[in-house]
Amino acid sequence: MVTVLEKVLIVEDEMHARSGLTELVESWGYRAECAADGMEGLEKAIAWAPAIVVTDLKMPRMDGMELLNRVGELPQRIAVIMLTAQGSIESAVDAMRMGAYDYIPKPVDPHRLKTILHNASRQREADVELEATRRQLRDTGVLGPMVGSSPQMMEIFTMIERIAPSNVSVLVTGESGTGKELVARALHDLSARRLKPFVAVNCAAIPETLIESEIFGHEKGAFTGALERRAGCFELAEEGTLLLDEIGEMPMATQAKLLRVLEDRKLRRLGSKIETPVDVRVVAATNKDPEKAVASGELRGDLYYRLNVFNIQMPPLRDHLMDVSAIAEKMIDDMNERHRCTVAGLKDSLMTRLEEYKWPGNVRELRNTIERAVILAGTGMLGVEHLPPHFGEPGFAPPPTRVVVTEVGGVHTSSPSGEMQRHLDESNSVRVEVGTTVDEAERQLILKTLVATNNNKTKAAEILGISSKTLQNKLKEYSNSAVTE
Repeated sequence: MVTVLEKVLIVEDEMHARSGLTELVESWGYRAECAADGMEGLEKAIAWAPAIVVTDLKMPRMDGMELLNRVGELPQRIAVIMLTAQGSIESAVDAMRMGAYDYIPKPVDPHRLKTILHNASRQREADVELEATRRQLRDTGVLGPMVGSSPQMMEIFTMIERIAPSNVSVLVTGESGTGKELVARALHDLSARRLKPFVAVNCAAIPETLIESEIFGHEKGAFTGALERRAGCFELAEEGTLLLDEIGEMPMATQAKLLRVLEDRKLRRLGSKIETPVDVRVVAATNKDPEKAVASGELRGDLYYRLNVFNIQMPPLRDHLMDVSAIAEKMIDDMNERHRCTVAGLKDSLMTRLEEYKWPGNVRELRNTIERAVILAGTGMLGVEHLPPHFGEPGFAPPPTRVVVTEVGGVHTSSPSGEMQRHLDESNSVRVEVGTTVDEAERQLILKTLVATNNNKTKAAEILGISSKTLQNKLKEYSNSAVTE
């Protein structure tokens, strides 16, 4: 039951469906009116000023698409929900690109409609507050965790502001380290879902045998080792936002199941016979060219088109170096709080060096560089003396601030010990002493390559000349051997 009696206009040419939906919506506490086609619906939208319009897609005189366009021209903000028949999903996705709040297939699932209406109503309550926040952010060049006043970043901020209030899926692309997760967080923070969970999962970091369990959950006894029932990432993100990072690394069978969840808004845990409704906004990210991934068979075409309602392309840092100063200042504030330091800022000489560097590792590399400098300085102003040795020189590869270690179920990152950090600072080469076995030398090479690529398994596999699956198998082997030692 909603706390505010929002107005909901039902536009449906089929009489029984129209009356049934109107009565159903009224039973949930909304004020409902109905119209027999788009023309009548537009007239009532102008005269009655509803908060939400639920409209059929195919209607005489004026169809749902045209009604969506005309409603969008009205001075008041109205959330439009499209009703689509089977086989009209493409049209529904097009409608969401044009500004529809959400869509629901026929026959209408009452539970899903109620959830969508609730979310749309909740969104209106947040609109005034969000609009004030957006105006302030536009002026300061800050959007949630993101910073930048360059034309590229301001264009991205505008796109995020525009699509954040909807439930539309978003595909974020760009090189590794450009801040794709920050985009997902900004979309979450500027939506009505901001008080609900934000869950991020890296598809490349989960072994192929466990990824379905991690994402969809499992029942007790679903497979060997499933000792208890476990909720997956979708359930953990209920009413919130789920980021599927490195979506191109997800196995094809899992991609097929993900597509069905996105289409039906229902999931089935491994080992369960029951489908559970889910209300989650999905944001996907990849550092691959998605169209090339589709062509090569790494990404399902139908999943790509379902996720790619909107595409946000994150530029490499070298293409907006004017933002380095603002990003670095924001990072200093974060690092001061994290490491209990009191660094005041950057000297002009250091800022010049940072703005002249091309940052092949993008914002992630800048963050590692600033974190290292803040820890070394502790207080005062950061200078060039706090940069890594040989910074910016030909062939320079910055020492990472994190190293890869193995554990049961995969690979995670942790802070290195002082001895390990000194070893990594010396070079990016692998030192193999006489007497080292071939297997051990291979293990060192693989782990060191992962360190050098900031745990980007796709890039590491390319450098090593092996497939991503082979790399995953090797890491699993190292994990198992670490447990038995």
